[in-house]
Amino acid sequence: MAKETDPEAAEIDEAAEQSLIEPAGPRTYTVGRTLCWAAGALIVALVAAVAVTGSLLFAQHRRDAAAAQALAAARTYAVTLTTTDQNSIDKNFTAVIDGATGDFKDAYSKAWSQMRKMLIDNKVVTTGTVSDAGVGSVHDDTVDVLLSVKQVVTSSAAPQPRTDYVSVSMTMRKVDDKWLAEQVVLAGADGKRGK
Repeated sequence: MAKETDPEAAEIDEAAEQSLIEPAGPRTYTVGRTLCWAAGALIVALVAAVAVTGSLLFAQHRRDAAAAQALAAARTYAVTLTTTDQNSIDKNFTAVIDGATGDFKDAYSKAWSQMRKMLIDNKVVTTGTVSDAGVGSVHDDTVDVLLSVKQVVTSSAAPQPRTDYVSVSMTMRKVDDKWLAEQVVLAGADGKRGK
């Protein structure tokens, strides 16, 4: 007696045989593609993080370098500004003007003839040394510097050396790769301020 075959059962058996013969490609392909995209996104995120970190480190390095250069220039300039001798007064004026820029340079130039006369008439000799200095803030091409200067002063009226302590606040500006004093504020031990 011949067996009757159910057409639906035959289709199911054929589909089962087919699944054993052919591996399920689409599911494996989808998982592989998702992993590739995830790995790619992770690599892009890591590269971006490294780039941002590198950029921040480079910017910090530039700020630190600017601060160090401006501080060194301010220390030298503070000595130039607080040291004078009637025998080299014009040379000192030139050094002060060469280290200045902006409003401070203009104001110092305008006041120079009167200061020169007063320094010569009173035989004033001053010697400044920087006791302490530090950077207040750094902004692009300007750096604020605070200095403490010890100044020894003699004059015809007071021939015995007198020591003054002066606080100097300077804003240094980078002009053509050179740090120049743009603003200078001096305050003596008595708290009186001058420019």
